[in-house]
Amino acid sequence: MEIKIPEVGESIHEALISRWHKKEGETVRKGDILCELETDKVNVELPADASGTLKIKIPEGKTVDVGTVIGTIEEGESGGKKPSSEEEPAKKTEEKKKRQEKEEPPKEKKGKTGEAPGKSEGTAAPLVNPAARRLAREKGIDLDGLSGSGRGGRITLEDVRSAGAAESTPPESTAEAAPPGGKADESGRTTRRPMTPLRKKIAERLVAVRQQTAMLTTFNEADLSRVAALRRKQGEAFKKKHGVSLGFMSFFVKATVEALKEFPQVNARIDGDEVVEQHFYDIGIAVGSDRGLVVPVLRDADRLDFAAIESGIAAFVERIQNKKITLSELEGGTFTITNGGVYGSLLSTPILNPPQSAVLGMHAIQERPVAREGKVVVLPMMYLALSYDHRLIDGREAVQFLKRIKELIEDPEEMLLEL
Repeated sequence: MEIKIPEVGESIHEALISRWHKKEGETVRKGDILCELETDKVNVELPADASGTLKIKIPEGKTVDVGTVIGTIEEGESGGKKPSSEEEPAKKTEEKKKRQEKEEPPKEKKGKTGEAPGKSEGTAAPLVNPAARRLAREKGIDLDGLSGSGRGGRITLEDVRSAGAAESTPPESTAEAAPPGGKADESGRTTRRPMTPLRKKIAERLVAVRQQTAMLTTFNEADLSRVAALRRKQGEAFKKKHGVSLGFMSFFVKATVEALKEFPQVNARIDGDEVVEQHFYDIGIAVGSDRGLVVPVLRDADRLDFAAIESGIAAFVERIQNKKITLSELEGGTFTITNGGVYGSLLSTPILNPPQSAVLGMHAIQERPVAREGKVVVLPMMYLALSYDHRLIDGREAVQFLKRIKELIEDPEEMLLEL
């Protein structure tokens, strides 16, 4: 049966074969994961639909279109493969040698000085186990150059494996090894590697945002004293009851939803010459991964309590790390929150996630001197940034929206009591 690149989503037309989990000629069972595919949005694991022997047509590192045949499975325990014309005589010879060994002990053959045991004078072939011969053929290993460790100098399966491991070990070099899929120049000072589908998509979207929107950013800062005190006081009880930690993100999700209700234009989007008002609140949470930034969506965040928000985010992070996130979990957000503070960012300009019209950027919490009622006090402060599409959202709305988030964060009891 043929192994094809499956259709993952309407907007996905190609996939990168990032890794084959099975090797050429390996026996696989139905349901085994054959390879991992990387698209511009999600990773997909491709399982075997039948048992048999795997034949790989396209190696890892190649990008191919959806529907492309990348390999086949010859069905059956051993793929229905019959012994080749070369294997039949070898098999008979080995069986004959085994019978001879049972009748009399093998005599050590004398050869030329320095010749390995198991070789006779002239061009006689060394004694080789059938499985070792088959493995050597698959790996392209010359048996004449091996010394057998088996009885009478026989070359065993372990001898062939050791030789294969030695050949696969790269020679020492002063230049740093190239990363997977990369090609180092002769000096080793630079390496070229193809962009992954996700990285190419990110690049295209970032350029499109700059070219197709009137993006502007407004800033403010919030005092997180009361949120921090609430987390310290109730954090342990919250985790004990709900099985998840009480983080800062759930407070910002709640505050964002309340602010979006008061300023619906920020939750809208432009579609051609029309403005689409969205009366639901699907909040995207930007999560960093080794593949790039991924933005899963919390559906109907206005209906979620703090525990459901924290549990949802934790589940997203786990699935992203295990490359189990699905395309449906990444689509359809109305607003995005990104937290550069987890990486130490003090202040930055978040970029829009089209077709959304605004994005909130959180940053690192720092204790800073702040004036309060004529006195200078040290408080845990966070800079907030709101990037928005000026074609749809006026500066006044953007400033008031961000100011409302600040007020809710500085007075979290208002959110908790739903005042």
